[in-house]
Amino acid sequence: MPDPSPPRYPRDMTGHGATPPDPRWPGGARVAVSLVLNYEEGGENSVLHGDAASEAFLSDIAGAAPWPGQRHWNMESLYDYGARAGFWRLHRLFTGRALPVTIFGVATALARAPEQVAAMQSAGWEVASHGLKWVEHRAMPEEEERAAITEAIRLHTEVTGSAPRGWYTGRCSENTVQLTAETGQFDWISDTYDDDLPYWREVGARDQLVIPYTLEANDMRFATAPGYITGRQFGDYLIDTFDTLVTEGGRMFSIGLHCRLIGRPGKIAGLMRFLDHAQSSGAAWFATRGQIAAHWAATHPHRRHDRPSQMDRAAFVARFGGIFEHSPWVAERAFALELGPAHDSATGLHAAMARVFRSASPDERLAVLCAHPDLAGKLAQARRLTAESTQEQASAGLDALTDAERAQFTALNAAYVERHGFPFIIAVRDNTKASILAAFETRLAHDTATEITTACAQVERIAHHRLKAILP
Repeated sequence: MPDPSPPRYPRDMTGHGATPPDPRWPGGARVAVSLVLNYEEGGENSVLHGDAASEAFLSDIAGAAPWPGQRHWNMESLYDYGARAGFWRLHRLFTGRALPVTIFGVATALARAPEQVAAMQSAGWEVASHGLKWVEHRAMPEEEERAAITEAIRLHTEVTGSAPRGWYTGRCSENTVQLTAETGQFDWISDTYDDDLPYWREVGARDQLVIPYTLEANDMRFATAPGYITGRQFGDYLIDTFDTLVTEGGRMFSIGLHCRLIGRPGKIAGLMRFLDHAQSSGAAWFATRGQIAAHWAATHPHRRHDRPSQMDRAAFVARFGGIFEHSPWVAERAFALELGPAHDSATGLHAAMARVFRSASPDERLAVLCAHPDLAGKLAQARRLTAESTQEQASAGLDALTDAERAQFTALNAAYVERHGFPFIIAVRDNTKASILAAFETRLAHDTATEITTACAQVERIAHHRLKAILP
């Protein structure tokens, strides 16, 4: 019978890691600033729109709850403010400063806002899709959500005259990113909040660019607790975030805005203070998400590589069975662990394989030690080492010894095996010929228990070097 599928963990909590790529933003900018205006007014839950109840999310009504089967006049009125007044206040602000904006446009809301859409297009703003309706997707069956995405694209194209090239649902499900990527429609999608830089996600044969969004540098915090009370609080938070990112350099800063929230006079004042600060700094590249996506794709195109967590057993063992010398069982057991994106790097897979080695029986670990060849021994002279061992010994010059040096290594090898019962093991890539000889002399004096611990640590170190040679 075939082996059962091993456990796999889909979340990627490594990302760009300790050394993020330099985005090389245009003009030497330190931070790419993405101003996002969510246009949702007219696409929210309402019995007028065929929904079961009124909207209850992101408004100035404290403790709002859905009204089943009824129009909620106050809620509708607050959303209407966003379309009637807030949008135009923001339009004047951004066009007056010649700032690029990305619209997250709910398709049904855009269809009910011809004047606002015309103004967006006249300003040259990017109009991305924010779904068909401003409703929860979390409980949608997969096929229903796929149909909603398809209809959102169709209606958006009909209303704006061109298909959307970017996507953000917001109130998404666990399937949203997968489903939107599968369309092949979008240069970028933003239904994640997991980084300060764009990154690539492999969805089948498609390399999908993800531009993470934000829920904290977002005026929605005016309508949630804990949140902002005054525009100054919001402005201060944006300024502090921007200044930190400028110090770090090479980052992206998304700012989430809503017509009915930041469009209020007292709230927009904080945004204006931030814009004064960022525009005068000389460190900001204000860009649409489409511009950021195009730059990232040109500067950091995706390159696929074999991912251990996605391999089948045969391929995995064939590729990694020699990482621990002549001990493919380490790879076989590692394959059965809960692997995921975190294990698709040299450090990640080494962690999994080291767990297997450390949890093995004393006899199994000793067998791995015994599987290692002598340094500069007979196998090396006869060219019968594994390819990995050959390269490692050559890196320290052990393939080019004088007769006297070879005799010295032979004597030390024999003495070490006589004392401890297994070959002397050291990560030669960390050493020189001289430091290896010095370690030989020191470790000959150890008791065997201590030396087993030392040798096992060196086996793990050798394994890490071998993995770094074949994985990112």
